[in-house]
Amino acid sequence: MESLEVTKPIHETLVIVGMSGGVDSSVCAAILKEQGYKVIGLFMKNWEELDEHGVCQSSKEYQDVIDVCNKLDISYYSVDFVEEYRNQVFNQFIEEYKLGFTPNPDVLCNREIKFKVFYEKAIELGADFLATGHYCQNRLILNRHFLAKGADPLKDQSYFLYTIKEDILKNVLFPVGNLPKTEVRRLAAKYDLSTKDKKDSTGICFIGERNFKKFLSNYVTFNEGNFETLAGEVVGKHTGAVYYTLGQRKGLGLGGQGEPWFVVSKDMLRNVVVVERGEFHPALYADSLVATDLSFVDGHFNYELPFKCKAKIRYRQKDQNCCIVKVENNKIYVEFDQPQRAITPRQSIVFYDGEICFGGAMIESSGPSYFEMKKVLNSPNILDH
Repeated sequence: MESLEVTKPIHETLVIVGMSGGVDSSVCAAILKEQGYKVIGLFMKNWEELDEHGVCQSSKEYQDVIDVCNKLDISYYSVDFVEEYRNQVFNQFIEEYKLGFTPNPDVLCNREIKFKVFYEKAIELGADFLATGHYCQNRLILNRHFLAKGADPLKDQSYFLYTIKEDILKNVLFPVGNLPKTEVRRLAAKYDLSTKDKKDSTGICFIGERNFKKFLSNYVTFNEGNFETLAGEVVGKHTGAVYYTLGQRKGLGLGGQGEPWFVVSKDMLRNVVVVERGEFHPALYADSLVATDLSFVDGHFNYELPFKCKAKIRYRQKDQNCCIVKVENNKIYVEFDQPQRAITPRQSIVFYDGEICFGGAMIESSGPSYFEMKKVLNSPNILDH
């Protein structure tokens, strides 16, 4: 459990737990109740849609919350943020897809919903702390709060939480962040929670797992176009450039002799998806990027430049050695020790100093690619894989 600044007896300290109906938030509530806190479960309804049986998925999740709270003998409530989610997260998610980007709604969801309107609701209800089932940790070091990685490297979610600010973080608990997932499952069984065998949620934040192409087609108009090589050779037809992302291999429907095809770029004006053969094609790699929309946990970038640290450009990527060489005009310039594959605009780059996640930004551009450098330098061996 994290070090806390508790100013009242633990049995008088009110913790509101963000409960999703999943096993992580269920165990989160159980741990806090066992430790002696006053605990209330709070469920968010963020999406309205009926399944094939005419049942709203959020109603199923809320029933799981009710069952767990009854088992733990704690109060529970539900709040409706459907409008806020649609206006502040989902609409932007769709607009970015229309522009040809591959956005990450989880980052926006945490910033605009979980640690903004939901956090504000918890404080309004009198909470001393908001607790969530995220796999990350809140470190108190020299009276300062720092966001740290979760203890389970396979479940660490700090990548999605880099926009949380210290003034909010000081009032947030992550009770399962210091536990491996296997221990969370064991505790769920120990407490005999109804969610103990429930599968982890996947897919779009608050919407869940879907046939993504079919789901997106409800909101984004698509047109068939060409798959082309960098040389302009047409090698097939695609169903809509918006559906493809840099580095994608599966689902292209391209075959023939040779290595597999990969998406290396998109030309949205011509509705063209550019592909090349081979996982190590130099067009997929670059060793620098520029990112914007900077966000740091303590509000500012407080390191002397150039600053060597580690970073991730996608969730579950291993930490990559890099150097932040310039920060100005809400942009950050980063150089990597090793070439990075499929640096994708509008995905996040998240920075780490050891286990501490100190901030991140939205990738704006990368490059030049190793393919472009190869043309300039006329070198066949510029990318040594």
